[in-house]
Amino acid sequence: MGTKTEGNLKEAFAGESQANRRYLAFAKKADEEGYAQAAKLFRAAAEAETVHAHNHLRVLKGIKSTKENLQEAIGGETHEFKTMYPGMIETAKSEKNDAAFQTFHFANQVEKIHASLYTKALENLGKNEILDYYVCPVCGNTVEKAAPERCPICGTPGKNFIKIA
Repeated sequence: MGTKTEGNLKEAFAGESQANRRYLAFAKKADEEGYAQAAKLFRAAAEAETVHAHNHLRVLKGIKSTKENLQEAIGGETHEFKTMYPGMIETAKSEKNDAAFQTFHFANQVEKIHASLYTKALENLGKNEILDYYVCPVCGNTVEKAAPERCPICGTPGKNFIKIA
């Protein structure tokens, strides 16, 4: 059992992490609506929230060696696709919430891929092989080397995939 401060750090980390993602989504919407200044402010605030989240995680000693971080990532992704998302998918289906079902289904499919990619990275750690990754902007599918002709999960054309720098 941790201290109250440790609990506060975990809560702050979660809140700052969510704010970062929310502000990036807000920035994207502002750009779409032609509000460049608001978009820029949202991106600046998102970056600041990332600084806060990283600081909290550092104090929590939540950043370890790359090997340990990969192992933790494999565990987290595996939990999501084996335990977390299946229950959420069933609930959305029973409540006939098609939009929630779709987003949970996409995420669940991609978390399996992430676990596999992290496992491969762990096995190849230190071999210094540098591969490109591409991410589907609709479902988040993550692939190595080159984008597919079409996303096998959601059908998005490969030309729309985002190459990760």
